[in-house]
Amino acid sequence: MYAVIMAGGGGTRLWPLSRSRRPKPFLPLLEDERTLLQAGVSRLPPLVAPEDVYVVTDERYAALVRESAPQVPPQNVIGEPFGRNTAAAVALMAHAIDRPADDVMVVLPADQAVRDEAAFRTALAAAAERAAEGDLVTLGVEPTEPSTGYGYVIATGEPAAHVGRDTYRVERFEEKPTPERARELIASRAAYWNAGIFVWRRAAAIAGLETYAADISDPIRDWAARAVPSGQAGWPGADLAETYGDLRDTSIDYALLEPASVEGQVAVVPISVGWSDLGSWSALRDERAEESAPVIATEGAARVIDIDGRDVLVHAAGERTVATVGLEGVIVVDTPDALLVISADAAQDVKKVVTKLKEEGSDLL
Repeated sequence: MYAVIMAGGGGTRLWPLSRSRRPKPFLPLLEDERTLLQAGVSRLPPLVAPEDVYVVTDERYAALVRESAPQVPPQNVIGEPFGRNTAAAVALMAHAIDRPADDVMVVLPADQAVRDEAAFRTALAAAAERAAEGDLVTLGVEPTEPSTGYGYVIATGEPAAHVGRDTYRVERFEEKPTPERARELIASRAAYWNAGIFVWRRAAAIAGLETYAADISDPIRDWAARAVPSGQAGWPGADLAETYGDLRDTSIDYALLEPASVEGQVAVVPISVGWSDLGSWSALRDERAEESAPVIATEGAARVIDIDGRDVLVHAAGERTVATVGLEGVIVVDTPDALLVISADAAQDVKKVVTKLKEEGSDLL
């Protein structure tokens, strides 16, 4: 078994802390001050040894990967010339990493939080056992609320046992639903949040990509055949940029999982492991909610004073004192060159600020 961690960057909804020079996977957002990538790598052993972990990232962030996850062999850090979404990243790693065809490949995002890491590894082991039978497998998070911020995996049929865990056939995927539809999905008790975590045999992934996304898979296969030395994981960029430039920009969900589920080729392992995608400041606030103070971090000379705050999150990364008094449901993020104050209910709308800054050609991104 080997793992591929996707650390392409992003995290625009965590602006102004997450920036293009140091995006979300490389930030110490967890209580133990590990970066999200470091935590993601550290929760895999002993199921997956560090030498069997590969990280695919924008080539701009290769040094940040090595800094955040020094246990990953340097040659296992693969840089993309630029992002083409997760379908291209998965195809690249499936074709270019020289592993046996029946080796189980685990694909994970770099920017998630998991509280129960032992249970998470057990779920991965169950998924690997089912994947060894030929299925494409995803982990589905048991929902705690009818969220409209996640896509859903819809299970069907009777469960099958793998490593003591129930696994199910996937009927279909649904994108982010309306509030009414989200409530219907929760009531069905057969719907799970799509965590973007996938497990499959290398050969199954390649076959699926060739069937459903040949326009992405074939050019990368041809590139790998001429550019990647046999048995070597890392490689120079060669003409990968030219190949990437013509690829369709789409997710692995759209390119592979959704059409394969229609053909009955996808299975799901439900998980309840304290998972969060930390996709917004409000999600990060909820992840850190058990702390005694509404302050997630201070850096440098920063200091936070909170008086009578409730459901407040303050991140101070500037060089000054931040004082909050009598706030409820508010998020304050102070950095040396930008200050964000936003209602927690509107945390998803940070991306609108980022869009406006892009339109202005701002150097605050």
